[in-house]
Amino acid sequence: MQEFAEVQVSPGVEADLEPLTAIYNHYVRETPITFDTAPFTPDDRRGWLLSHPEDGPHRLLVARAGSRILGYATSSAFRPKAAYATSVECSVYLAPDAGRRGLGTLLYKALFAALETEDVHRAYAGIALPNEASERLHRRFGFEHVGTYHEVGRKFGRYWDVAWYEKPLGR
Repeated sequence: MQEFAEVQVSPGVEADLEPLTAIYNHYVRETPITFDTAPFTPDDRRGWLLSHPEDGPHRLLVARAGSRILGYATSSAFRPKAAYATSVECSVYLAPDAGRRGLGTLLYKALFAALETEDVHRAYAGIALPNEASERLHRRFGFEHVGTYHEVGRKFGRYWDVAWYEKPLGR
């Protein structure tokens, strides 16, 4: 983590939209980590960014070194129905060359610290398999495996399983 001493974590803002979209599009085009299948434009992603204000249970935190965005973590609505309001779905996306350096840990520490003051009861994460790094990160933060949907998504001409993880939060 020493090489990231200069990394700052702060809320995502509209000026971050282009690099955040570029990071996400890498995963859309190159991996099964997201089940989106077509890349987005920054305008396409504006609503997503605006759904993550600086406070509240739905956060977007960005890791940056100087002007470069290295990755981001989000807590988003788990499901749209009102009874799910105290549950969030969490995820981390890193720039392709920024993995395995502790950035996911840094982002999740900041995200869960921010969520401590919110009325959030559970955090969930869906992880397309295989993804050992993501499973390890989520277990490190106290997530437990609660089940797997088998062959739930089709991308790149094959079906993928998604493991679901759950973490109790402060309230």
